[in-house]
Parts: sequence; structure tokens; C-alpha cells
Amino acid sequence: MFDSTDLVKEMQEMRDDGYLSDALLRFAVRRIKEADDRFDWVGAFLLDSEGKELWLHNYVGPRTEHAKIPVGEGTAGTAVAEKKNQNVPDVSQVENYIVDNPAVSSELVILIRAGDDVFGEIAIDSMEPAAFTAEDEEALASVADKLAEQLVAERR
Repeated sequence: MFDSTDLVKEMQEMRDDGYLSDALLRFAVRRIKEADDRFDWVGAFLLDSEGKELWLHNYVGPRTEHAKIPVGEGTAGTAVAEKKNQNVPDVSQVENYIVDNPAVSSELVILIRAGDDVFGEIAIDSMEPAAFTAEDEEALASVADKLAEQLVAERR
């Protein structure tokens, strides 16, 4: 199980020291990837100003061909369209799944949001089938919430 306690604390310390969302996003992605062997690719996407497309902010893992994902397409785009995190135990069962790496078995997408406002998401791919638990989802949501706090503060 992924434990986000220390990461969220470090992110708050960074916020207190004046770090902005760009640094927090990069730090969070790197730390999430390093934290668990199940996490083969970790990326942060931000929603464009029109709310129609996700743009890859940064990632750790193999190169991706999908730097932009339309809302509603693939697991990442579906999460935004439905305003709901996506825990997909078997990506081969997703009709509109966007394949980057055919070895990926499962994916977890956690929205970066404040209330109904979606700013982006954290996406994690795993080569293991059914790699992600409800506890992972909850822990990663706390990281996403910390990122959302900073994004809200910067947009005021």
C-alpha cells in the first residue's frame, strides 16, 4: 500500500517555503514513482483553460506519445469527463483505452480538484494486473488535494 503521509507533509513544507505548483507537481510525481515498485509510470496532467484537453505537465517512466489527451478519451480523459477517479484493474477491458505501452495491465487516475473544479490529474500505470487498492486511491487523493490547494491559491 502506498503511504502518502510524509509526502503530503513535505509538500506542505514546500508550500510554506514559497514553492509554486510547478515544483510541487514535479516533486510529487517523482516521489510517487520512487515510493512503490508497482508504479511503472507516473504522470501529472493539467487541464487546459478551455477544459477540453489534458496536457502532460511532467512524468517519470518510459516516454509517452500522448502529451495531450482530449477530455472523454481514454482512462485519463474519462476521469475528467465523469469527474471521478478511475481505478482500472485490467486496461484491456476499457474500450477507449489509449495504449502507450502494451505491457501496461492496470491504471489509476486521481483527479486534482477542489470541489467541482478539476485542475488535472495524477495518472499511474502498472505492469501488474489489478495493482491498485482503494487504500492507494485514498492516499493518492490526499496528494492530489494538496496540489489542488496550491493551484487554487495561485489562481486567486
